[in-house]
Amino acid sequence: MADPIRLNPVQPSTPQPNKPQAAQSGGQSFAEHLEEAKKIKFSNHAQKRLEVRAVEMDEKSIGRLSTAVDKAEAHGAKESLILMDDLAFIVNVRERMVVTTVDMNRRKEGVFTQIDTVVFADAEKPESGSNTGNAPKADTKEG
Repeated sequence: MADPIRLNPVQPSTPQPNKPQAAQSGGQSFAEHLEEAKKIKFSNHAQKRLEVRAVEMDEKSIGRLSTAVDKAEAHGAKESLILMDDLAFIVNVRERMVVTTVDMNRRKEGVFTQIDTVVFADAEKPESGSNTGNAPKADTKEG
């Protein structure tokens, strides 16, 4: 004789006040998820390359790299070569994942394959009106 199928009785639920989904589950908000998705990630291979070459990526460098990935993404890129200072990064744009890193001293033949775009991660330009670079200095002579 076959065993009967037993179902758990439906428990009446008490209505919950409208709370954001993240607050109910103890997780992140949508904005936090979106911000997390925009972060640049480094593959194990890329991390090892940076460590072996003693390259440190500070917050400003990561920001420049992220901006370059944003530019590549805006142009529909999939695999991009991003040039920043004396470093080259091969990035999977959709995943925002740095696949490998090469410094200019170790670039071998200088041939990069399986990329569809090249992006220059330019340094931030000083704000206009600031007294840096070639801006004339004010005359401080008294008399």
